[in-house]
Amino acid sequence: MYGSDIFVYNKWANLELFNACRKLTEEQLDFHLPGASGSVRELLVHLVGGQQTLILRTKGRQHEGELTRASVWPGLELLITLIESTSDELIAIANGMNNEVEVDLPYYGKVYRYPKSFFLLHALTHGIEHRTEIKVTLNYFGIETPDLDGWNYADAAGYGKEVTPSGEEN
Repeated sequence: MYGSDIFVYNKWANLELFNACRKLTEEQLDFHLPGASGSVRELLVHLVGGQQTLILRTKGRQHEGELTRASVWPGLELLITLIESTSDELIAIANGMNNEVEVDLPYYGKVYRYPKSFFLLHALTHGIEHRTEIKVTLNYFGIETPDLDGWNYADAAGYGKEVTPSGEEN
């Protein structure tokens, strides 16, 4: 599997979950399940803002107006547009990485050096963690959640076609 395939999965999982959240009421969006790191609304904004921040960090930049948990609610439709575009940008960054590149990131008057791939790793794990929190919260309300397992992604991506013993697709 190529590195960018992981981010194609990330995009698929984001869109599956964000679309499932279209069913939520205002009260459900604002609900903070004990143990989760925020309300569904905060986590949706945080997922988008996290991708925005991590994309900027691959360029040695940050704090350029990315969304945060404290941002004004921009509406779910805009968030879906943003999660799709930032997911596409992560795919493009992963596609463009041929070797290990380091990024110098300024932070509070100091500069720190990171492998660019670290920010991609962080984007991936950050998304998985917070999508899980949202899914658990939706489940608390009895709302069916999308199954974001890799096997379901494989079906959506058209992987796993049956082949004959000679290796030809059926």
